Order: sequence, then C-alpha cells, then structure tokens
Amino acid sequence: MNLPIAVIPVAGVGSRLRPHTHTVPKALINVAGKAMVAHIIDELFAIGIREYVFVVGYMGERVRQHVLRHYPEITAHFVEQPERKGLGHAIYLTREAVGDRPVLIVLGDTIFRVDFGGVLEKSANQIGVKEVEDPRRFGIVEMNGLRVSRFVEKPKDPRSRLAIVGIYHLTDAPLLYGALEEIIRHGRTTAGEYQLTDALQAMLEEGVDMQVFSVQGWYDCGKPETLLSTNRELLELRDGASPEIPGSVIIPPVAVDPTAEIRESVIGPFATIAARTVIEGSVIRNSIVNEGARVTHMLLDASLIGEDAIVKGAYRRLNVGDSSEIHLT
Repeated sequence: MNLPIAVIPVAGVGSRLRPHTHTVPKALINVAGKAMVAHIIDELFAIGIREYVFVVGYMGERVRQHVLRHYPEITAHFVEQPERKGLGHAIYLTREAVGDRPVLIVLGDTIFRVDFGGVLEKSANQIGVKEVEDPRRFGIVEMNGLRVSRFVEKPKDPRSRLAIVGIYHLTDAPLLYGALEEIIRHGRTTAGEYQLTDALQAMLEEGVDMQVFSVQGWYDCGKPETLLSTNRELLELRDGASPEIPGSVIIPPVAVDPTAEIRESVIGPFATIAARTVIEGSVIRNSIVNEGARVTHMLLDASLIGEDAIVKGAYRRLNVGDSSEIHLT
C-alpha cells in the first residue's frame, strides 16, 4: 500500500463554540477524553501514516505545541494560512510540503468513524460521503454509476442525498494543486472563498475519475449542543473499564484523565474529565470539564467547563411542607 501524506486543516476560529474558543483553538477542544485533532491523528497513525501537514491559523502555535508534544514519532509540517480565504486556499498552501505524493485530506474540526485502511487499499481518487435527510444544507456529489459526475454546493433542488463529509483521498496531488492554482489565479470564488469542491469539479471536467466511499460516523463538533452529543456518542463506543476512585461513584461510560483529582463525587454517565481537573462534592453527567478546571459542590448536566475555570456552588437541604413555594437564588 502506497501510504499518502495526510493534510489536516485546523485554521478555523470556531466562533460558534465561543467563549471556549477565545482561548483554545477549536481543534484542541476536548471531546471524549482527547482533543478533536487527536482523534484524527490516532486513526491515521493506526494505519501507518507517519507524515502530516497541518494548516494552522488562529492560535496556530498552540496546535503546533500540542502535536509536537503528544506525537513526537510523526513527521509534522505546519503551514500558516494568514487569511481565511476558504478550504481550497488552505489546501493550496500545502503544495510544497505534499509534492507529487498521494494525499489524504481530513478536515480537522470534525470527527469521523471510517475504515481508512479500506479506503487506502484502493488506488483511486475517492471522496467520503454520507447519506443525509436534507442535502440542501451540504455540498453533495451526483453519481453516474460508481463514478462521481458532479459536485454541487448546497443545491436548491438536490438530485442526490450523498453529502461530502470532509475526507478526500487523491492519488495524483499535482492534478489537484493545478486545479486549485487555476481557480485562484482566475479569482473563481464561491460565497467569497476558494472552494476545494470547485477544484474537484474542474478535475472532473478534465476527465479525472473519482469514486466515493461511505463514512459510518460523522460527528459534528461545531456548537456546544452538538459537541456534547458527539462526546456522548464517542464515549458509548469506547473500550475498556471505567476507573475506580475511592470515595466517589463512576457511572460509565466516562473519560477521566489519570491526573484528575476526584473527591466525594458522582461522575457520569457521559462525562469527560480532562487533565489536572479537581472535582469535589459534585455530580457531573453529560458534560465536559476541560483541563485545569475546578468544580466544587455542583450538579452539572449538559455543561461545558473551560480550561482553568473555577465553578463553585452550594448544596441545599430542604424540608418543604405542602402548598409551599420556594425561590432559590
């Protein structure tokens, strides 16, 4: 198998996840026990990919530090996208690092469940897709038999329900970069940005064959509610036993970092507790508590707690008679 070089764009701001992304790049937001981008790297590393190009922008130095600290065994290149001009522009900036090798592009702000090994066994240009209920919200592919016939961005009258999820395996990178160079040179933008799908469409029009492969899991991490939903689904897929913590109750599935200090608390189900956190006298479920946070005497449900945040409360014990009305503030 001729393994490709992986390109992972992580330059996005993540405005819908504010205030968390004011201080943490979206790619490093914790979900199910590790950073978003770590889920991707771990999947690709498991099938043998050792060389990566990260397109960085907003707080790019933090991404760089995270990758170099946690993945010293990979060859990592970092390319800065100083202006956000679209995904096509981001990929074009990686042309020198990639050269003429096959390339696997995986968007760094979404988590996938896919048989990457099976994808790479085929020496064909392939696009990851998933069937969706409302194709009008997505870029879609139209098919002619087993081959892609057209790419359409957010069609008003869709002829296909196969949404493009953000994984692209392209065996001839120079063709891709040539198409991207053409659209950039001629200023061909869609919604004010240079789109990767426009370059792929140009490749189709030049006679390049493209196929699709199905993605089993496509997990959105773009908003607090979808991030928590993704955290829940990924925790359900985790293997291994939950930790036993004397004096506390752990209700699986959970992800608890070994460096977390948990005292007299109930954790879970569906809770992610990151490194260096301190949890005391609290009940935390269906929530993510990020690195270095401290939570004391709280009941948290469907909550996101940022890095180094301090959250304190006070339990109340009540003996309330009939026809009473109590207001607690």
